[in-house]
Amino acid sequence: MTQTEIPKLPPLRDGDALEPGRSVEPAGDAPTPSSPPDEPPTRPRSRTRTERRDHRSRPPAPQPERRLWSAGHGLVVMVLALALALLLNAPGAHKRAFNEPDGWKRDVALAITGPLEWVSHALLLDRPRAAVQAAIGRSGADEIDTDVGIDVAAPTTPAAAQGSAGSSGAATRSTPPAAGAAAAKPPAKPAFSPQRKLRIWVAGDSLVITPGYAIVRAAGASAAMETLGVDGRVATGLTRPDVFNWFREIRSQLANRKPNVVVLAFGGNDDKAYMTGLPDGVSIGRFGDGAWQKEYRRRVRALFDAAERAGAHTVWIGLPQTRNAEQTARFDVVNAAVAAEANRRPDSVTYVDTYLLFAGRDGGFAEAIAGPTGDTVKVRASDGVHFERSGGDMIAREVLKALNQKFDLTSWKTKQKQAASG
Repeated sequence: MTQTEIPKLPPLRDGDALEPGRSVEPAGDAPTPSSPPDEPPTRPRSRTRTERRDHRSRPPAPQPERRLWSAGHGLVVMVLALALALLLNAPGAHKRAFNEPDGWKRDVALAITGPLEWVSHALLLDRPRAAVQAAIGRSGADEIDTDVGIDVAAPTTPAAAQGSAGSSGAATRSTPPAAGAAAAKPPAKPAFSPQRKLRIWVAGDSLVITPGYAIVRAAGASAAMETLGVDGRVATGLTRPDVFNWFREIRSQLANRKPNVVVLAFGGNDDKAYMTGLPDGVSIGRFGDGAWQKEYRRRVRALFDAAERAGAHTVWIGLPQTRNAEQTARFDVVNAAVAAEANRRPDSVTYVDTYLLFAGRDGGFAEAIAGPTGDTVKVRASDGVHFERSGGDMIAREVLKALNQKFDLTSWKTKQKQAASG
């Protein structure tokens, strides 16, 4: 009897369901293994089309409700933050407004920042700013200082121009020398040497910076001189002590540094009518009028007096011509006021005139002029106001020439040679 071959069934595909009671027999004649080998885990069964449709139609799980702020709330927060920042910085804002040039913009800024500063101080909101300034060494930076520290007394005539006063206070005439009497010898110049150097301090507005460092270089070539630094501050002067109080600064530096010579240059920012720190009852009409000149000369005189009391000789560098003819005319007014005060005290003040020093062939402004060797040298900066390095060197030579006329800076060399040969 022949044995009928059993047909092989195709293998099942993933996802095919088996009917109850039906089993799957292995294909072919291979014996069934007693223990199946380890197989990787099967993939999870994929969803049917019906299950996917039901899953999509199922409503999403409820999420916790998120509370959104309106644009109005955000605007309120911004306004409050801005108000807090304004109050915290109100002292600085008020000082900046005070330091603005005179005009309606300054008036509006003061009208806004003044009340803010008052509220900030009343609520103690100015304390954090003051603490930060104290921590970085800038205590009092927000104070508005307009005190020039000088009285309103009438100018005193220098002692050299006065007669000696008797016990009654009346001036007496000096007796002229007898005929044939020898002329009085001029007083000996104060002598300086490497052991006792002439100490020079330079200060002023931006126009002093380039000449100041030229003086430092020139003085460094002499063993009898030493410089104590160059303090040049941009956009400052004598008319606006609220911006920077030079009267207080110069008195402080004279006491601390104890210079023998003070080189000053001011006026580049003083060619305007507005002044702060005016005495009570004094007002300025316009730049250059009688009231302006009287007040400006009073301030210049205060600096000359402070230096003289400290035992220092003052060298004042006058304002130069500029490319702008109107500005040059205003600088002429400033120069005239300073020169008038300097001429009254020739023993303690030297005025260095730069007006003609930098004049061109026609006597007017020139950016380049003939140098010491005859070559054309650019001496003025491109802005038509400040100096190039070569221009600063020219001013330094004039300053040192004046110092050599006032002081004995070379006799130590002769004494040194005599001591070496003897």
